[in-house]
Amino acid sequence: MDFKIFRKIIKLKIVLLVLLLPLIFSGCSYFNIFNKSEVAKASPEVLYSRASAEYKDGHYKKAQESFLRLKEEYPLHELAILAEVGIADSLYSDKEYAEAQNAYNDFVSLHPTNKNVPYALYQLGMCHYNEIGDIDRDQTETIKAKKEWEKLVARYPESKFSSMAEKLIRECKQKLAEQEFYVGRYYLRKKKYQAALSRFEKVARDYANVGLDYKIEYYINETKIKIAEEEKLKLKKESEKEKTKKIVMTNKSSRSSFYWSEDSDTD
Repeated sequence: MDFKIFRKIIKLKIVLLVLLLPLIFSGCSYFNIFNKSEVAKASPEVLYSRASAEYKDGHYKKAQESFLRLKEEYPLHELAILAEVGIADSLYSDKEYAEAQNAYNDFVSLHPTNKNVPYALYQLGMCHYNEIGDIDRDQTETIKAKKEWEKLVARYPESKFSSMAEKLIRECKQKLAEQEFYVGRYYLRKKKYQAALSRFEKVARDYANVGLDYKIEYYINETKIKIAEEEKLKLKKESEKEKTKKIVMTNKSSRSSFYWSEDSDTD
């Protein structure tokens, strides 16, 4: 090939490349802008629908992200309030109960008149309920769950969530009664009768009609008998001790009189 022709071809390619470069870069920018605009174009309804679908499919973290995006991009939209509930639900379903509690609490505090408050209060109780341990463990979570549901029933007695909560309140009371009964029996086995009686009487006083009434009545009576027997034995021991003390004192007095009498005879 002629060298001059080759040089012309090279120059032509360079010119074409120089001319195409702005188009290439502007094209990339165009596609970037297009993609960004597509993301920005997502409406509150689209975001909420997407988040709900992700939640339904069990993708709780993705659902949380979508709900959060809706809340941040459209804070004044009515769906933003529902997104707050969605965030709390996503955390709850992902078993992040402490974080879910905070989210439900924030919702109740920020929107006290919203129609979803009864649901949020119910879910607050459920966060604690799912952390309840066996009866031989601390029952703080049971007490907290019961407290949230009692608050719900007191504020919204007509709500369907109050009806559901009432059944769970009874279950919590039964759990607390069983724990008190368990501790009472432990003290009874250890012959700490007063401590046992205190526990049994607490069940009778605070947790009536939860299924332990007959048991508690029996154990209260049996414990009182044990206390009476213990008191009787204690009095008997004290009486015997007092008798022994008197005998010792009498013997000492007799010996003193004997020595005094001998000294008198010697004189």
